[in-house]
Amino acid sequence: MEVMTAEQAAEAAKGLTFEKVWAALMETRQHMEESNQRIEESNQRIEESNQRMEESNRRTEDSFRRMEKTVADLSKNIGGFGNQQGRLTEAMFSTNLWSRFNEIGFTFTKQASHTKYKENKNVVAEVDFFLENGEYAMPVEVKTDLSLGDVDEHLERIETIRQYMDKRGDNRKLVGCIAGEIVPENVLKYAQKKGLYVLMQNGESISVATAPEGFKHREWECIAS
Repeated sequence: MEVMTAEQAAEAAKGLTFEKVWAALMETRQHMEESNQRIEESNQRIEESNQRMEESNRRTEDSFRRMEKTVADLSKNIGGFGNQQGRLTEAMFSTNLWSRFNEIGFTFTKQASHTKYKENKNVVAEVDFFLENGEYAMPVEVKTDLSLGDVDEHLERIETIRQYMDKRGDNRKLVGCIAGEIVPENVLKYAQKKGLYVLMQNGESISVATAPEGFKHREWECIAS
């Protein structure tokens, strides 16, 4: 910064009057006020922009929440529809279920639905229907659209029930059956190959699927026997 001497300052002050200095000060003040006003206007625009952005974010969040609720409601409705369809399928197969097997040589005297097997208050297995007499017992699982995985799961289920019966000294033989409103041909053949009976919808009635030549149902016998 260049420092002025007293002489230089005096020379620079020549011709300056109070009015001129005052006018210069007022002009400078006006410029400062205008500059401050522009800064305030700029800050106001920034604040308004931030408010609009916050409002947009709120609307976006509200939109996401509504969408999540819609998806959740839709999933719930679809799940409810699936459960209802499953119950209708079970009801369709439940009527005189035992009599379908009496026609092929079994004489079941009892039929229970939604049978649960518990150990230490824990459910280890559950089956849609359980047919029984003094010699045989048959767990029957019902599916709307029968799959290969359903067949494998039922085989595991029967193994668990067999172990449950063994622990309680129930020596009756177990035979298995799986039922489906829709049974693809490959699933039917697979289930029968595993020694399971298959119940199918036949027109307006339910019947045991025709067994292939040489079919022999599997029997799960008590391990101690």
